[in-house]
Amino acid sequence: MVIRAAVAGASGYAGGELLRLLLGHPDIEIGALTAASSAGSLLGDHQPHLPQLADRVLVPTDAEQLAGHDLVFLALPHGASGPIAAELPPDVVVVDCGADHRLSDPLAWKEFYGSDHAGTWPYGLPELVRADGSTQRETLAGARRVAVPGCYPTAVSLALAPGFAAGLLEPDVVVVAASGTSGAGRAVKANLLGSEVMGSMSPYGVGGVHRHTPEMEQNLGLAAGAPVSVSFTPTLAPMARGIIATCTARLAAGAPSDPAAVRAAWVEQYADEPFVHVLPEGRWPRTADTLGANTVLLQVAVDARTGRVVVVACEDNLTKGTAGGAIQSANLALDLAEARGLPVSGLAP
Repeated sequence: MVIRAAVAGASGYAGGELLRLLLGHPDIEIGALTAASSAGSLLGDHQPHLPQLADRVLVPTDAEQLAGHDLVFLALPHGASGPIAAELPPDVVVVDCGADHRLSDPLAWKEFYGSDHAGTWPYGLPELVRADGSTQRETLAGARRVAVPGCYPTAVSLALAPGFAAGLLEPDVVVVAASGTSGAGRAVKANLLGSEVMGSMSPYGVGGVHRHTPEMEQNLGLAAGAPVSVSFTPTLAPMARGIIATCTARLAAGAPSDPAAVRAAWVEQYADEPFVHVLPEGRWPRTADTLGANTVLLQVAVDARTGRVVVVACEDNLTKGTAGGAIQSANLALDLAEARGLPVSGLAP
């Protein structure tokens, strides 16, 4: 059976990555491509790297254009997905790459996003382990609505969840992460100009105000079975794609301090996961090794002097961090093989 999919927000970076991956998916046919201000133009004007679709005309983003598809991807700014999704039939699989349906706490949404909460959907991070040892994968099978994680929470949650599920970590986390400029979207902004970014790194969203913070706390709390606090400092790196997140937490009282015993929790948790890889000891993840791949690369270390566990995670923010994760969850919702149509090898050099 061929599955017909629409992509809302096809002119943006996330929309373009969705289309790149969908072109290689053997079970999915690309249907309507929608946009807001770019409606009426050709996709090739915005995504010249997709010549197969260059002559497709972008249509307005509304429920009428999206209806009639088996699968709808919403690659829209926060606040835009909720109203559109509410108008779509319940039997359509809707995968929201935006933030509207990720958080389970309406108060947290109000605090960080400043608008009314659109509701909570099944969370699309299949590998996320919960305190009882199950994973988020179970909630996605047959789901008609899926909320795709944010790019930073994908890396941070997968970096630390095994340690919390195994009872190894104290619930006080510090994360410093760097992202490429595509994470800010395609809108023209002075601070994202090449002359501003090249040869420079800069922090933003400092002091607990970044909107991905409650999502990280939600996920790690699910793994720990208790609240977890996250101090998160994001930085902008002079690269187009990629995230590297350095995540630390203190070893819990009574937890083993032997690095091999600590590391084993991560190795065992991800041993059978196709897209999350704990690297061999001594090898550290690099953003370059994840480019274009639906993978997260991890390394785990114990800082014995301070009693802290350090986990470094790398991913491509547009692939595993957004579009690849969306297709992975859609595969599960549609009862397809989870890895169907998804690349596991990065680009080099």
